[in-house]
Amino acid sequence: MTVEDVARIVSGLPEVVEGERYGNRTWSVGGKAFAWVRPFSKADLKRFGDATPPDGPILAVRVEDLSGKEAVLAAGHDGFFTIPHFDGYAAVLIELGAAAETALREAVVDGWLACAPAAVAEGYLGR
Repeated sequence: MTVEDVARIVSGLPEVVEGERYGNRTWSVGGKAFAWVRPFSKADLKRFGDATPPDGPILAVRVEDLSGKEAVLAAGHDGFFTIPHFDGYAAVLIELGAAAETALREAVVDGWLACAPAAVAEGYLGR
């Protein structure tokens, strides 16, 4: 999967605004970012120590809450992970090159649902 695949998935969701945050491609709904390209900072890379960090473009995606984050990570989808910087934050990271399309699509739509205004989300789910 690629960032362009993410853009294609996002294009099917209502009221999405694409922009940049901290110089990285970001998708928002209702003024809330639900998915963004998230390269590793120097501090992130240092925390990996001797372990090899995930490669390629990394996407951060919001989840409903911390329980939802635990559930997503427990599902064991290839490419899904977190880092200490995201401890206590309702989002997961996805190594796009390792993720399956179905799992990525589900995560992006769930992230959108977590941030979309209720009426917009209900309209999408009702169609």
